[in-house]
Amino acid sequence: MIKDLCACEILDKEEVRKIRVYVTKKKFRKLVTVIEGIDKNRVAEAAKSLKNAFACGGSSKGGVIVLQGNHKRKVREILVRMGYPGEIIEVE
Repeated sequence: MIKDLCACEILDKEEVRKIRVYVTKKKFRKLVTVIEGIDKNRVAEAAKSLKNAFACGGSSKGGVIVLQGNHKRKVREILVRMGYPGEIIEVE
């Protein structure tokens, strides 16, 4: 007997991309945390939640979230609380 599969489950699994988190330096040697790989439809919502969680400034544009400061230690925990699976989050 063939197991019933929903097409939406298959599409969701195919669309899962790695979320990459890293820290880099910007102007005047200031550190920023960059988060790439979040779905473009949810970037603004995720950026707002992350900025509130870390009490920092930041921006979101083109599927990339940039947060002021070094938050790479805590960002995985916050993203998991937001509903992203921990296996796809890669912190460098």
